[in-house]
Amino acid sequence: MNPNLYLWLIPLLPLTGAALNGFFGRRLSKTGVSAVALAFSGAAFLMALRVLLSLSSLTLPYVETGISWIRSGSFHVNFAYYLDQLSLVMLMVVTGVGFLIHIYSVGYMWEDDGFWRFFSYLNLFMFFMLTLILANNYLLMFIGWEGVGLASYLLIGFYFLKDSAAAAGKKAFITNRIGDFGFLIALFLIIQHFGTLDYQKVFAGVAQLPAETMSTGLLTAIGILLMVGACGKSAQIPLYVWLPDAMEGPTPVSALIHAATMVTAGVYIVARSHAIFDKAPTALLVVAVIGTLTAIFAATIGIAQTDIKKVLAYSTVSQLGYMFMACGVAAYSAGVFHLMTHAFFKGLLFLGSGSVIHALSGEQDMRQMGGLRKKIPWTFWTMTAGTVAIAGIPPFAGFWSKDEILWRAYSQGPSKIIWALGLLTAFITSFYMFRLLFMTFFGEYRGKLESGGQAAHGHDDHGHGSPGHGGIHESPMVVLVPLMILAVLSIGGGFINAPKFLEPVFKTQVLFLEDHAAGKTPATEESGDKGTETTLMIVSVGVALLGAGLAWVLYLKSPHLPGQIANSLGGLYRTVHNKYYVDQLYSFFLIAPLIAMSRKWLWKGIDQGLIDTVINDSAQGTSDLGGALKHMQSGNLRSYAAWLTLGAAVIVAYMVWLGVH
Repeated sequence: MNPNLYLWLIPLLPLTGAALNGFFGRRLSKTGVSAVALAFSGAAFLMALRVLLSLSSLTLPYVETGISWIRSGSFHVNFAYYLDQLSLVMLMVVTGVGFLIHIYSVGYMWEDDGFWRFFSYLNLFMFFMLTLILANNYLLMFIGWEGVGLASYLLIGFYFLKDSAAAAGKKAFITNRIGDFGFLIALFLIIQHFGTLDYQKVFAGVAQLPAETMSTGLLTAIGILLMVGACGKSAQIPLYVWLPDAMEGPTPVSALIHAATMVTAGVYIVARSHAIFDKAPTALLVVAVIGTLTAIFAATIGIAQTDIKKVLAYSTVSQLGYMFMACGVAAYSAGVFHLMTHAFFKGLLFLGSGSVIHALSGEQDMRQMGGLRKKIPWTFWTMTAGTVAIAGIPPFAGFWSKDEILWRAYSQGPSKIIWALGLLTAFITSFYMFRLLFMTFFGEYRGKLESGGQAAHGHDDHGHGSPGHGGIHESPMVVLVPLMILAVLSIGGGFINAPKFLEPVFKTQVLFLEDHAAGKTPATEESGDKGTETTLMIVSVGVALLGAGLAWVLYLKSPHLPGQIANSLGGLYRTVHNKYYVDQLYSFFLIAPLIAMSRKWLWKGIDQGLIDTVINDSAQGTSDLGGALKHMQSGNLRSYAAWLTLGAAVIVAYMVWLGVH
């Protein structure tokens, strides 16, 4: 018999911290605020650790059912929590990395006036993310899904007095609402055809349906609509545009949103709904294509960015594409494995970039950096670990998960093109990450801070001290300790055999459309042979080393070459540097027409022309009628007698008329 794990306490703890700091934080000292935030987020991590240590005594999946939340006829939804190997991996990542980000934030945000507000939002974010992960049904998941959207809006727009930060928050919120529209329609279809939103009941119903190998149908529609929602949360083409702008938030927010939590929600929902996608190969192909295109597209943009946080932002979009590529070839465990390792090294890289920004009093432009490895050595060595990990060089964590994805894409994917583009993405990733490392930490310092000039502040220039006071400086230990822990995880985290652990959840057998046409057997996560796998592993490592070598040549050995290459490429380089002008295209073809239509038709036409006219004219008519009738109340007795006589004459005439007829 399963012990009572009290899963409901895990999300409740950070919610309590959010409420305490939200209502009373203004009256508390910063020490008190940080104590509340760390105590409740740390307690959530300890509770999650307790669940992990109780694993041997559990029968999974484990369900804790609470109250019957919604009931309408035969349809009802319970407020219940669900634990299996997938939710446990997500639980450990979110609470563990999230707690480290909380610790880091104490030092990073200490000088900020909104200290209490920041930690209230941070705890609130964790509550909604944990609700999303532990939900037993799609409706409770949707509550967490919308909640992280709200919390991310508050965190991205934390500096709400800055127009750019406020605009970035709104952009994230609105873009995610577009994806959520697809998610909602998917839920309506599930309710209509299965009569429930409970995972186990829905998946049991799906198991009774045939695979849609020769045509599209209900499961294909649901799968594609769920993917639309996932595109919004996990920043996939065409809804990725909000994530780079989210850099307007403080650096800990970037780490929390882009590494361990919100952006992985889309990957989680595809993996959680694998039973639906397994029987809808068209929907699965859509996932693979969108993920692959996003991975290569965002990686090329990362090559030309000069803002250290923007490079990491586009890297996140690209790595999320990798995860979707894995899910799209039915290698769900490989995708979740990369989700886990990505949380380690990308959390490290974002927090490390914050340490660099702190050292340079707000500077974010890599062209104004250089030569920092001896000035901030702890930051340098930890970020080096993250860079090697994301590049996919063994034995660091990113190598194991990335190699697993490439192998599955080659051995069981519907097309070798997906594998080839994934390999090219790995090369580009290694190149732009070592470019970041070399531009930031090697060569000569190119900034103005040490010479007494003012640092050219970036977006995240709070709480770093005054430029020129103390020069370039290493971060305090409260900032460095989380970096060290994440560096250890980035080095050794790949030895956690997550795919093996996740096997009970993803006993996948998928018949891709091409396999069905060729009469092949279904693809599984055990497809392929070891000899080919070893060869492909050597190729992927070689590609990663090649990318690192190219960055070394261009940014260390011959630093004059990048400028010459950029000038020779002309318009092509400017196009990539300006992110293919996607934001401008969206603005011209979508946003501007919508605003113009809203002003011309909705505001001037319907609001002013119709609604205001009807209401105003009705009011004016009533006023005019009242003005005319008020003359009847003159106070003159002869006038009242005349009106009385006239009224009596009208009544008599009417009665006579009735008598005649």
